[in-house]
Amino acid sequence: MLVRLVYTLILALAAPLLLLGLYRSKANKPKFGARWKEHFGITPKLDGQTRPLWIHAVSVGESIAAIPLIKAIKVQTPEQRIVVTTTTSTGAEQIEKLGDLVEHRYMPIDFAFAVRSFLKAVNPAKMLIIETELWPNTLATVHKASIPIIVVNARLSEKSQQNYAKVQPLFNLIHPCLSKVLCQSQADADRFAKLGVATEKLCVTGSIKFDIHISDEIKRKGAELRAQLGQDRPIWIAASTHKGEDEQVLAAHRQVLESHSNALLILVPRHPERFDSVFELCQAQGFETVRRTQQQDVTDSTQVYLGDTMGEMLVLLGAADVCFMGGSLLGDKVGGHNVLEPAALGVPVIIGPSFFNFKEITVELQQANGIIVSELPNIAQHVESLLFSHAMRKTIAGSAIAFVKRSKGSLSTTLQIITD
Repeated sequence: MLVRLVYTLILALAAPLLLLGLYRSKANKPKFGARWKEHFGITPKLDGQTRPLWIHAVSVGESIAAIPLIKAIKVQTPEQRIVVTTTTSTGAEQIEKLGDLVEHRYMPIDFAFAVRSFLKAVNPAKMLIIETELWPNTLATVHKASIPIIVVNARLSEKSQQNYAKVQPLFNLIHPCLSKVLCQSQADADRFAKLGVATEKLCVTGSIKFDIHISDEIKRKGAELRAQLGQDRPIWIAASTHKGEDEQVLAAHRQVLESHSNALLILVPRHPERFDSVFELCQAQGFETVRRTQQQDVTDSTQVYLGDTMGEMLVLLGAADVCFMGGSLLGDKVGGHNVLEPAALGVPVIIGPSFFNFKEITVELQQANGIIVSELPNIAQHVESLLFSHAMRKTIAGSAIAFVKRSKGSLSTTLQIITD
């Protein structure tokens, strides 16, 4: 009890700064408007007699990961009501694309009074947390209300496990509240066990991201974009880049252009608030750049195509010959992003040396010859090798697709457990 009290006091002191960062107006970032009150538990009441399933997906990545699960639940039990909470407005934007399949609310901040107010308004039957978003007061309040809590697609990197271990007394309050933890890998399960999670609560279900479905519409849009960009020119994409990576990617592209002047880079920053600054960076470095939102014609002289939209990553990937995955050039700051989307599309993937957030998947892909792990100085070299060797692209893409197909099945296993 004392540990929670100390934690709550620290959270109360930090909350103004956290909320300032959340609400700060940024370019291309959707605004919360009057809905900011939902973060304090002032949530519209959910009408109806049946209790909904509550799924929490903190931001964009988790929201995208939750979508196949949501659709599978609705196929199995069409009458099941689902409420999805996100913390960020960009995550909300992704969930809103599901239309009437779900109802969206903003997640209350981790104060017991806010969570109690949310529970009173929504009255969920069960809570599913996508990946690992574990807030002590939220879990304690939900558990006290006798609502089962299941962590889905759970992952815990070595770094995160070490960080939790530093506040072990706090984590000791968290894990008794969890009903099940459905882990992406045995390594994730082992790390949760080290932190004290009971082994009978741990299940290794694999990653639901393997069960990605690439629709015919996505494939068609990708092909149409490729035709617009240039069917015969070499095209590579740098996906989900972070601040500090764009300069490195542009330097690599400059090297590629030296040997193949018609090459095109599709550059997709991870966060929408950086779209404008990355565009200015491209121009400042002398690259002829076209923004996707400007709907300008891409000519043979265009060198960079800036993907400044949200929710179109699969379309942009489908227009490229080679993918470099961002978040992997910044040491221990980010730890890489999901490489399974380009792999499932048959786009060969290059990733930098830092991928601890997806270590097991990346290592297994590497062992299956389905990905290239590159140090920074070799990125341009690897891009060039893949762009101009159809045979190499075909071999790596074929290995990646086979790996993804072998690894499918997590979605059905997860669905069986959460509906049991």
